[in-house]
Amino acid sequence: VQLQAFGGGLVQAGGSLKLSCAASGRTFSTYAMGWFRQAPGKEREFVAAAINWSGSSTSAADSVKGRFTISRDNARNTVSLQMNSLKPEDTADYYCAARIDYSGTDYDPGEYDFWGQGTLVTVSS
Repeated sequence: VQLQAFGGGLVQAGGSLKLSCAASGRTFSTYAMGWFRQAPGKEREFVAAAINWSGSSTSAADSVKGRFTISRDNARNTVSLQMNSLKPEDTADYYCAARIDYSGTDYDPGEYDFWGQGTLVTVSS
């Protein structure tokens, strides 16, 4: 599967952005989908995952809980990340990823099989 993330940009602290990730292929609904981010000089870190095909089972990093929401639309082969109450520390390249194994570990980037290119989110103070 090929993934393409978009929607990044520059936003002031407290603002909102919505990232989307478009996937190719007919088996999108069978993958667990995740979002990760990587700030300059830091390791890639888990943001959120939509685990099952319906997206009803999700997980999120403690740092974004209550602010970020992941959702998926299998009819459109997309997974989105709604980001509210953005903080300067949310500044990073954001990546979407797909995982074949639903039972894999959400927060481990090594568990994901396919990656999109990053989309840059910059939050100004």
